[in-house]
Amino acid sequence: MMYVLLVFLPLLAALIAGLFGRFIGDRGSQLVTSGAVIFSAILSWVSLYQVAFNQSPEMVELFTWISSGSFDVSWALRIDSLTAVMLVVVNTVSAVVHVYSIGYMAHDPHKQRFMAYLSLFTFAMLMLVTSDNFVQLYFGWEGVGLASYLLIGFWYKKPSANAAAIKAFVVNRVGDFGFALGIMAIYLVFDSVSFSVVFAAAPDQVGQSFEFLGYQVDILTTICLLLFVGAMGKSAQIGLHTWLPDAMEGPTPVSALIHAATMVTAGVFMVARCSPIFEYSPTALMVVTVVGGTTCFFAATIGLVQNDIKRVIAYSTCSQLGYMFFALGIGAYPVAIFHLFTHAFFKALLFLGSGSVIHAVGDEQDMRKMGGLAPHIKITYAMMWIGSLALAGIPFFAGYYSKDLIIESAYAAGTGAGMYAFWAGVAAAALTAFYSGRLIFMTFHGKPRAPKEVMAHIHESPPVMLIPLGVLALGAIFAGMLFVGPMTGENYKDFWGDSVLLLENSRSMFDAHHVPTWVVLLPLILAVGGLLLTVQMYIRRTDIPVTLAKTHSALYQFLLNKWYFDELYDFLFVRPAKRIGSFLWTFGDGKIIDGLGPDGISARVIALAQRASQLQSGYVYHYAFAMLLGVAAFVSYFFFAGGQ
Repeated sequence: MMYVLLVFLPLLAALIAGLFGRFIGDRGSQLVTSGAVIFSAILSWVSLYQVAFNQSPEMVELFTWISSGSFDVSWALRIDSLTAVMLVVVNTVSAVVHVYSIGYMAHDPHKQRFMAYLSLFTFAMLMLVTSDNFVQLYFGWEGVGLASYLLIGFWYKKPSANAAAIKAFVVNRVGDFGFALGIMAIYLVFDSVSFSVVFAAAPDQVGQSFEFLGYQVDILTTICLLLFVGAMGKSAQIGLHTWLPDAMEGPTPVSALIHAATMVTAGVFMVARCSPIFEYSPTALMVVTVVGGTTCFFAATIGLVQNDIKRVIAYSTCSQLGYMFFALGIGAYPVAIFHLFTHAFFKALLFLGSGSVIHAVGDEQDMRKMGGLAPHIKITYAMMWIGSLALAGIPFFAGYYSKDLIIESAYAAGTGAGMYAFWAGVAAAALTAFYSGRLIFMTFHGKPRAPKEVMAHIHESPPVMLIPLGVLALGAIFAGMLFVGPMTGENYKDFWGDSVLLLENSRSMFDAHHVPTWVVLLPLILAVGGLLLTVQMYIRRTDIPVTLAKTHSALYQFLLNKWYFDELYDFLFVRPAKRIGSFLWTFGDGKIIDGLGPDGISARVIALAQRASQLQSGYVYHYAFAMLLGVAAFVSYFFFAGGQ
């Protein structure tokens, strides 16, 4: 019963707020949705203790969903250690975001709709992480896609918000198409979509292949790569990442919910859940490692020069997801989920902290128009420092334990892909510390750059926004040191049980504890160096960034324009699609279908009618002449044809 309540309370709250919001009012909608998700969050921590620490996984059968021949899909809740960790992450961050939204959206006229969307999103994510089969997983997968579309485009009167929502939906369709093909392939090969059946049968398919276009292709590798395409879309890996920064058009609580703990981590969760398949495909794991390593470095370089405070944090999310994926690729699944766990707290803290900043300066998001805010919003300033230090991987904050362990695991993997990911991760660690410091110093230090009338009205956020920041700050400080042992220590199986699979030859996670000292110290040295460099460039010598941007203008524009991915996709896909659509509309639809069809027939009828109307002259002698011609024609026919 506890697990049913845990999952379905947010859905019930979403229905009440969405359908009966007019009757219960704004405050009623806020209390119902926030209360339901807070209760779910408390139950999630209880389930983490029972399932992970006491090793008592649960399976709750609800009903048979689909039964057609050999295709049986039940609706069940699979609660194991991996699910329990995700439940804590999803519900805790969602509860905090719900409470924060009460203050942040105080002046919005559509509070009921917003709270209903938040709870619907939470339910879809809970469906995803508690799924017991691939079809149920796909239901939750598409559910978070739909809810994210509604939330990103919440301010639908803004054209930019509508465009961002459509972009997120369309880009995710690309990944979801690959994901759907992967699920179809799983059913074709295993004759089942149940996790337990598929995972048990996976070793039997090792080395098996099928013919495609004259080539012999490995079955498990194909399945894993198709599933990973879905993960790339949902978790914004390089190539399918372009929707993520644009999603900042949604309200700030949406950014925290989507980019901190829920939608973007769905891909990481899915690959970890499918570890019993991925472990038998070294090729797929290598692809995951390379894509993750590339993403973590690529996104970090873009974050260096962004000026929108939320976009900087968005690209840091993209970069941190890259870390999680290359941890998965080297077989360190527990380490990847551990980073997902810690990242949720400090990234949600940064997003909600930036919302507090934006709230204070009259909805301004450009850091170039801020500065000197620290004395005015001291609590927010302290919270942003905690989040930034955790993100930068400074010792004793949560990010230090998880991110550094990923880098050490990549080195310990000893493979070519692992070393590539190691150096990409080390470089990204330095860049992360730099843009974290840059965000703090541009926003809170130096001379105020906002107009005087804005500075005169700067104020700290209300308690309903600050208390959630405090809760997340506790996670950003303590989540790493408290859970690093149980989740990633030598006795990790006592925590994870059978929820993730590590083969005997997957040693990177264990060997990470025995890497050379320089491997352990290098990320820390670079992180501290990155922070000190920002002090030099944004506090002591503020002329340096401007000089560098002018001196290396080509590189600066390249990074500022996000490696021109949007322009490239616009050239390769958007414009050709518009041209094809325009051609099919004007020529295919207009000239052929309508021209030869209804429009053409109606035009011919009108033309004939117009010609016939010309015979109606109104002169009697014209009609008499026509009658005479008719009589002459009749008589002629009678004599020549009738006479025969």
